[in-house]
Amino acid sequence: MNITEKLPDQIKTLVDQYKNSELTDFDYLIGESGYIPNNEEILTDIIVALSQGKNVLLKGPTGSGKTKLAETLSNLFNQPLFSVNCSVDLDVESFVGFKTIDFKEGKQMIEFVPGPLVQAMKNGHFLYIDEINMAKPETLPIINGVLDYRRQITNPLTNEVIKAKEAFNVIAAINEGYIGTTRLNEALKNRFIIIDISYLQGEQLKKLIKQNTELDDDKLINQFVQLSSDLIEATQQGKVSEDAASIRALLDACDLSGMIPPKRAILRAIIDKLEDDREKEVVRNLAETLFE
Repeated sequence: MNITEKLPDQIKTLVDQYKNSELTDFDYLIGESGYIPNNEEILTDIIVALSQGKNVLLKGPTGSGKTKLAETLSNLFNQPLFSVNCSVDLDVESFVGFKTIDFKEGKQMIEFVPGPLVQAMKNGHFLYIDEINMAKPETLPIINGVLDYRRQITNPLTNEVIKAKEAFNVIAAINEGYIGTTRLNEALKNRFIIIDISYLQGEQLKKLIKQNTELDDDKLINQFVQLSSDLIEATQQGKVSEDAASIRALLDACDLSGMIPPKRAILRAIIDKLEDDREKEVVRNLAETLFE
């Protein structure tokens, strides 16, 4: 039986629309399509979860396409995507907004400027929280009520109780074990459906390179696909960090190699981004074995 046969018609339409590449560019806030999943089940499961109003946590290494997937989901659902990029400096105002002084009819007034969380909730749009485990633990509890059955928040700056519109959804991304990250507490993690996102390999990666770079030399494309596989294996063996195996960096190298020698493209796009000299040497050796 086809995997989508048991799904409701609305969800089947979205899955089929993606598979048939019938995606359209909408308003500038809506993400661009283009994510290629490792298998159909990943896409189907995420669409089902979002269609049921559940929050989704994308878990995967850096450069594996988590942000691109969020943008593709925004495109599929025709839903604007408001984003929060987490860091150790992230505070409550980064989520809910801030107060500012304004002048109206010659009078000084205090205005509240809504942040991405408030805008997404009030408009019933998607909120994307990138690298959620980089935020300070004391900042994240403010969104607990947003992520559970209450779907609401009391704005600490205005005391307004904000209830999310029905179409509001949260998509978050996490890169476990990365420098500067912390473990998500169980209360927060339990509010998400968790989807593992791995690096693309083989034919899917080849398709991604052809669709997203200027490289059209099949021999070179196959060599870059093999390089990616070798880098992923080196990552699993602890020889290089996940940065070295980033698909984003690989695509940059493919683009550059259309104009400059591949080994120099790899140097600029991958090797020079690494901090450890031993890691640089591993990547350099792998490139030497594949490219002339």
